[in-house]
Amino acid sequence: MAEMTAASTPAWATEKPTALLVLADGTVIEGRGLGATGSAVAEVCFNTALTGYQEILTDPSYAGQIVTFTFPHIGNIGTNDEDIEDLNPAARAGAVGAVFKADVTNPSNYRAGTGLDQWLKKRGIVALSGIDTRALTALIREKGMPNAVIAHAPDGVFDLDDLKRRAAAWSGLIGLDLAKEVTSGQSSVWRETPWVWNEGFGEQAEPTMHVVAIDYGVKRNILRLLAGLGAKVTVVPAKTGAEEILAMQPDGIFLSNGPGDPEATGDYAVPVIQDLLKTDIPVFGICLGHQMLALALGGKTAKMHQGHHGANHPVKDHTTGKVEIVSMNHGFAVDADSLPSGVEETHVSLFDGSNCGITLTGRPVFSVQHHPEASPGPQDSHYLFRRFVNLIREKRGEELLAERA
Repeated sequence: MAEMTAASTPAWATEKPTALLVLADGTVIEGRGLGATGSAVAEVCFNTALTGYQEILTDPSYAGQIVTFTFPHIGNIGTNDEDIEDLNPAARAGAVGAVFKADVTNPSNYRAGTGLDQWLKKRGIVALSGIDTRALTALIREKGMPNAVIAHAPDGVFDLDDLKRRAAAWSGLIGLDLAKEVTSGQSSVWRETPWVWNEGFGEQAEPTMHVVAIDYGVKRNILRLLAGLGAKVTVVPAKTGAEEILAMQPDGIFLSNGPGDPEATGDYAVPVIQDLLKTDIPVFGICLGHQMLALALGGKTAKMHQGHHGANHPVKDHTTGKVEIVSMNHGFAVDADSLPSGVEETHVSLFDGSNCGITLTGRPVFSVQHHPEASPGPQDSHYLFRRFVNLIREKRGEELLAERA
């Protein structure tokens, strides 16, 4: 037998972990670090989408969260400058951490600009790989979304006691207004239209209507779809007052998606929406915007056990009787039993029966919990943007569009 020297590695040696996920209950999950070094405290959720990891990680609705990807192979197609969803990439609004099953490999895709690891570093996202994401998903399903610290140190040196303390001490998302952290700093006009294969994004030339979008953490593809249907879209910060919005003479008002506790954001958003509802201007809300509308109408919201995060969620539209497969990303939900008279439930999740849409009876006002813009996800719900535009066209006496082109 060859003599083992100090320089040789014993066959039983284990790899030193360079990343940790430390849960608030003290559970420590070891992995291999990638992306940014350092640590971040946040809530851990899981996402079941098979594609679109770049869109998911740049969705401002994921602010304050660490995303566990249930699909094992993430990073294969790399990253590019087109598949981002936050308005200002320099602000790096979106997930603060990511958890993968398999190690990230070099990209193999004609659209790839950089590899995922390099992109994560640039975005400041702390990530780890090499863990059993199925077990972590099962834990979340059983116990709910835990608060945690994700940490990456290339030398594998961690102050474990400090990480455990930070994870246990973080108060979590309840009562936390994150919309103010991810919203636009000033008003702007959006003109980019949807992506076309091998052509890229277009630019709107002659808008036919004006929509003001209140930005609680809006995604780019929402704005693209509105622009693609002829809307000049003016994006305004989350705390913009109703008087200022109405002075812009909008034909429609859009309430965007966003992160955090809707009741916390509602402290300043609800009074504005209530003033806007005193007019006959059509209103459309998505995700946090849906929750804001429900609160403004007298409903309530509640924290969910495991949330809805994925691109395979079945939702029924009671207005058509059809079922669509949708993209979802929310940890709070509207309590359907709290909706007052005059507010109708239009959409419902077929996974758990939770509310996914409302309309104000006899008024051009509606909202949905899911993400009809996809990016990533199926395009079954694109018709909702046409439904909104039709409310504007109907008010102006114009011919209506077919909801499903």
